[in-house]
Amino acid sequence: MTLALTILGLSAFVGLAGLIVVGVRRHGAALPAFPSESLQDRLWQVAESEERYRVLVEATTQAVVQRDGQGRITFASEGFAALLGAKPLDLIGSTLTPQVLERGPVQVRPDGVRQVEERLVPVDGTPRWFSFVELPAAGLEGGPNWLRAGSDVTDHVEAVRSLDEAKSRAEAANVAKSRFLATVSHEFRTPLNGILGMADLLLDTRLDPEQRTYVEALRTSGKALLTLVDGILDFSRIEAGRLDLAAEPFDAALLVEGVVELLAPRAQDKGLEIALDIADDLVAFRVGDADRVRQILLNLAGNAVKFTQAGGVGVSLTREGEGIALTIEDTGPGMAEDRIPVLFEEFEQGDGSASRRHEGTGLGLAITRRLVERMGGTIEARSTLGRGSTFRVVLPLPAPEDARLPVAPPALRARRVLIVADSPFQAPYLARRLSRSGAAAVVVGTIEAGLDALAAAPFDAVIADRCLGDAPVRALAAEAGRCGVRCRLILLSPFDRREFGAVNASGFDSYLIKPVRARSLFDRLLEPGAAPAETETHPAAGIEPPQPARVAPPAASSGRRVLLAEDNPINALLATKALERLGARVTLARDGLEALDILKTQGPFDLALIDIRMPGLDGLETARRLRAREAETNASPLHLVALTANTGREDMDAAHAAGFDGFLAKPLNLRALPGVLEGRKEAA
Repeated sequence: MTLALTILGLSAFVGLAGLIVVGVRRHGAALPAFPSESLQDRLWQVAESEERYRVLVEATTQAVVQRDGQGRITFASEGFAALLGAKPLDLIGSTLTPQVLERGPVQVRPDGVRQVEERLVPVDGTPRWFSFVELPAAGLEGGPNWLRAGSDVTDHVEAVRSLDEAKSRAEAANVAKSRFLATVSHEFRTPLNGILGMADLLLDTRLDPEQRTYVEALRTSGKALLTLVDGILDFSRIEAGRLDLAAEPFDAALLVEGVVELLAPRAQDKGLEIALDIADDLVAFRVGDADRVRQILLNLAGNAVKFTQAGGVGVSLTREGEGIALTIEDTGPGMAEDRIPVLFEEFEQGDGSASRRHEGTGLGLAITRRLVERMGGTIEARSTLGRGSTFRVVLPLPAPEDARLPVAPPALRARRVLIVADSPFQAPYLARRLSRSGAAAVVVGTIEAGLDALAAAPFDAVIADRCLGDAPVRALAAEAGRCGVRCRLILLSPFDRREFGAVNASGFDSYLIKPVRARSLFDRLLEPGAAPAETETHPAAGIEPPQPARVAPPAASSGRRVLLAEDNPINALLATKALERLGARVTLARDGLEALDILKTQGPFDLALIDIRMPGLDGLETARRLRAREAETNASPLHLVALTANTGREDMDAAHAAGFDGFLAKPLNLRALPGVLEGRKEAA
């Protein structure tokens, strides 16, 4: 562009001189005599160089025209004249210009040069796009001249427009895909709500063992289908670019601990151990999307439990720069090295053969990778065939400004702890924690090695795993007592606790439930003679085997009036029965208009559960109209909870924007209903 403007400036000067010479030549006249012969020679030189500049202008700029203050052409290039089907000299003095079909906005640069795109109609009738630059030039009369130069940019403009059209079509497709996802989510999850909910209600009734087995199988299959549906919908949301991430403070250590304890029953049912190690220097509070971090860990650790047949799974949480790192190790079958590059692709699994033992879509790791990348993190895998796999995820989740610094673990200096366990992860993790606290930990894998260690050196504490056998670990505890060991602990799974009986009668001072929490470990070691300060239960597992549930209506919930707006008869029956078991009196509305009428004529109510998707008037508009009515009448706001099978963050945001206080996703978690009935928003 700079070269073109320089050439235009030169041509503005030489063009005038050239026109004089060429005009004189055209009429066959000689140049007039000038007082100075050198000036005449100079003009001849200018005339000769004018042709060179004209050729250069034509080569770099397709259309050049200069006009005076009245719009009359004082110079025209061959390219500009061709647009009008004329010769350049024939245009001198005229005001002709090509027809303009479209004109873009004029952009003025700081140096005064104007730029504009125009769609012109040349003499051949085929419209073309030109990009012009305009700049003022000194004029002889009538104000300044304007020099205009342009190039044909039709191909570029059409390419840009095609790209814009493609983007518009892609955006429209994404909108359509989002609507499709919302519909599919609703249509899938609504019947699943009925299947799982009715199974839960059946399990709360008197069933014989055979019937209970059948209903448990029904519920297990329903949950498997729900997991599959959620995976497909998550993948589709990511593909459509509709996955938004939250940026809220959360406790990463508590989250990881909860996931490991959630997976513990599944692992222990297969005879696997699952263990957790959290670094002492980790600032637990982080800013990010806790639900998606939980999903990443559930996918990776859940896969490890799923594919591992013997040994165990280890999960560790450490600090990585300003972020965190999750490492998931297993003693599973591993995979061939050539499978690792495709492992995170869609519909791929570690075993790609038709005879693979495990079902699944192969979407879990693909979703995990995309979530990690969406957070700006990295994920990598290492595996050895026959020796297990390791997945490592680094997430750049910052700590909030007011985050608490990690509390130093209790000092256990000079303490010697013997760990007797044939354990791939739990025993090494315990030893690692103790070493960081200053203790000396010795790990052996058999009872015989444990007895030898006791005979060879004094220990302050012994930790033995029940998996080595009841009689052997009791013999070990007895020998430890004779050797003067002050603290004797046994490792139990939640299911072992009842079977093993009283730990004191077996020679132990206390017990630790696997996966072992660091705080429980230090509590037991620092108070070896005391009874357990807390019952070692895990939120997901518990220490008692599952018992048939009997839902007793809380006294505080008796007589509470609940409006249920639900058009699906099965879901309406499910929610009604669940609420009535909690002592509530339920009034059913089949759509939003009926719900508003009931609230107006049959109130007051303590709670309203309103389905988002209903015929006639949907749940969002129902909530908006109800809140508007309350504002007009100065009525106390009713506690509103949205029921929906659409579980995206945008759906939750829309519900809160419409005036809902809480949000319950389908399939309904019946255990959440008591809290909802009591008006606790966090339960919803």
